[in-house]
Amino acid sequence: MTYATDRVHEEIAYIAYHFHWSLEDILDLEHRDRRQYAEQIAALVTRATAER
Repeated sequence: MTYATDRVHEEIAYIAYHFHWSLEDILDLEHRDRRQYAEQIAALVTRATAER
């Protein structure tokens, strides 16, 4: 099974935007770890938005 290229780019952009990590650092992450970071960022953003 392959992971959609668009989805990978979306995760990379999302993590880079929020954590200010380099492309190299993000690409060094295992797929599972990168996806987990993206999910955690989304949860934090959702919580912060709800608290406004």
